[in-house]
Amino acid sequence: MQEKEKQALLRRLKIIEGQVRGLQDMITKDTYCINIITQSSAVKQGLSNIENILLERHLGHCAVNQIKSGKESKAVEEILKVYKLKRK
Repeated sequence: MQEKEKQALLRRLKIIEGQVRGLQDMITKDTYCINIITQSSAVKQGLSNIENILLERHLGHCAVNQIKSGKESKAVEEILKVYKLKRK
């Protein structure tokens, strides 16, 4: 992974970390439930976006390299594992 990509993902994770801390604070302060749910949904969407970026990177680079180097079964196994995880 290139340094620029890595820094972008870390930046996104730090934003999500702040949002989670915000959720904790909202619960501590008995914030209105809908506001907490809205913030929680934003956290889930942020994590989903990171997963999508990582999956795209993995399929476009790692899985392709595995296939090229004769490790097709390992590539297929990983692709299916991620597919099953994303369906949950």
